[in-house]
Parts: sequence; structure tokens; C-alpha cells
Amino acid sequence: MNIQIFGSKKSNDSKKAERWFKERRIRFQYISIAEKGLSKGELRSVAQAVGGLEALIDPDCKDGYALALVQHTPAQMLVDVLLENQQVLRTPIVRNGRQATVGYQPDIWKTWE
Repeated sequence: MNIQIFGSKKSNDSKKAERWFKERRIRFQYISIAEKGLSKGELRSVAQAVGGLEALIDPDCKDGYALALVQHTPAQMLVDVLLENQQVLRTPIVRNGRQATVGYQPDIWKTWE
């Protein structure tokens, strides 16, 4: 398993995901969305695994301006706008190769073991 957790230190779900993997002694790489974020290829791969870019957007995002910008962006430009405004992504984004989840999903992570 090659687990990557993209999250935010302020996100409770990101903290819970880290704890879930630590309790099971599953090694993972933690990547802060605020500091590094996802690359274009990673964003496309995760979007394909979770059912589209819309599934990645957090409707309860605290940055209302960025959320409105993303929600009113045409589909063909959405990847580029999301890369510039990653604070609107739901966290944690957990990747295991080509598989991925968005949010706290321990039931799916169990199947990866």
C-alpha cells in the first residue's frame, strides 16, 4: 500500500484519518494542501476515482469568494481554477495508487488492507 493523505491541520476529518491509519500501523505520507497541494495529474486522478471534480468541492468551505468562483467556472476551466484555489477541496483526500476517497471513509480504507 502506498497511502497519501492530502489534508489540512485545521480539519478534524484530516486528523481522524491520520489517527485511523496510525492506529492500524499503516504507513502513510501526509501532504498539507495549504503548503504543497495536489498537482494537476493528482487532481485529475483523484477526480476520476471519486466520480468527478464536483465531488471534490466542499460546499461548506469557509472561503466564500473562492467557493463562488469555483462554482461558477465553466467545466473546461475547472481543473485550473481548482488548482489555484485548493482551499475549497474537501479533506482529507486519501490516495492508494489509483484508488482515492474524499472525506473520512474508514469503511472503504478497510478494503484496501
